[in-house]
Amino acid sequence: MLTEPIAEESKPNLIFILVDDQGYYDLGCYGGKQFDTPRIDRMAQEGIRFTDYYAAAPICSPSRAGLLTGCYPRRIGLATWVQRADSRKGIHPDELTLAELLKSSGYGTACIGKWHLGFLPPFLPRQQGFDHYFGLLHNLDPVEAVYFKDEGGVPLMRNETIVKRPADPAELTAAYTDEAIRFIRKNKDRPFFLYLPHTMAHNPLGVTDDFKGKSRFGLYGDVIQCLDHHVGRLFDALEELGIDDRTLVVYTSDNGRGPGRTADQPIRGNKLTTLEGGIRVPCIAWGPGLGVKAGQTSSQLIHAMDWYPTFATFAGLRVPKGRVIDGRDIGPLLKGRCKTVPSTTAGLSLNASVPLRRPWNPPGEWEGVVSQDEYHRAFFYHGSLGSLAAVRWENWKLQLNPDFRLFDLEKDPGETKPVRSPELTKKLRGMAVLFHEEMRTGARPAGEVPLSK
Repeated sequence: MLTEPIAEESKPNLIFILVDDQGYYDLGCYGGKQFDTPRIDRMAQEGIRFTDYYAAAPICSPSRAGLLTGCYPRRIGLATWVQRADSRKGIHPDELTLAELLKSSGYGTACIGKWHLGFLPPFLPRQQGFDHYFGLLHNLDPVEAVYFKDEGGVPLMRNETIVKRPADPAELTAAYTDEAIRFIRKNKDRPFFLYLPHTMAHNPLGVTDDFKGKSRFGLYGDVIQCLDHHVGRLFDALEELGIDDRTLVVYTSDNGRGPGRTADQPIRGNKLTTLEGGIRVPCIAWGPGLGVKAGQTSSQLIHAMDWYPTFATFAGLRVPKGRVIDGRDIGPLLKGRCKTVPSTTAGLSLNASVPLRRPWNPPGEWEGVVSQDEYHRAFFYHGSLGSLAAVRWENWKLQLNPDFRLFDLEKDPGETKPVRSPELTKKLRGMAVLFHEEMRTGARPAGEVPLSK
């Protein structure tokens, strides 16, 4: 056995901060010059900053589904667009969310913030492994707020109770943080998992008066500085309670926002697209007391699904036998035991071999062209409507439509100069074919409540 079971009192706390619609360059530590983000920049200085990290999708609902299940949204039937208030779909009850896995091992669990993953009873946060919920089940933009026009607006919820209606976007970042700190204080003597999906910086934007006009980039910049301040409050609470040395914190975004704004910010594309700016986002992992290396920058290809088996390993939990997911355990990378994503066969961590549950039997055309290890190290970009749009392996990205176009992202992150390499094009094309086949035979349905008669 690679890891002995961890006693409950020794299990680490796990916090995942998911910001909405924050672009790749929109932190100081990622080159942002229009606003100041000292607390998150400090988090990067004391942890690992990933330069090549990908959300599960370039749009809200699929991105969140991928994170919480460790699966490509397409695998679990939730790859297409978003769940509105009239949606009958959500995460299938048979899926094992990260919250359910951790809760089964004694973790206190909370989702505080924007849910956006189904609104009928089987799909609500407290049916998906969270002991406590506070936030918005929906967006506040007009295409969703219209569903609540006759009821007084989108409600702010605490579990099943309406706290306020309509919710005020200017108050949400502070309100979520207040609730998160209350949850941390209440659970300081037991291991906890806090999933904190902020509503900001999704439109409509809002900040309290003390942040208005404080940035150099209008209201959006003010929102980023407000988020930074409240992330700092979380860290202050952890330190005050003396539990910072046994807490892992991850900060990232659910999808991109917009293209680079200066010549030294070359990434193009925005939310909804599979250009790099639509799906490559900032990501920082912090946990010096748990062995996470400080002051590191990693260019390894990491994606949202990787956190599921990684958090499970930190908690001393094996992903249950037979459960097929798409994430990889990157714990050894976080702790500096290796400089690359560890091989599935190296046995460096508790859940290292989980990707080997994915089927592997390539037909003769691709045998010898794509290895199993290469396949597991690839990332498959899906558009906002769920279609496979591109494949990345190492620094190479192959756009699949309307024709094959290969880019070297290390030299050309803006995807402006296609590279000719028949050998690499065939390898990545083979990965796309094999992935389509895997999804054809291994995809699972979303949860769905039938229409009532």
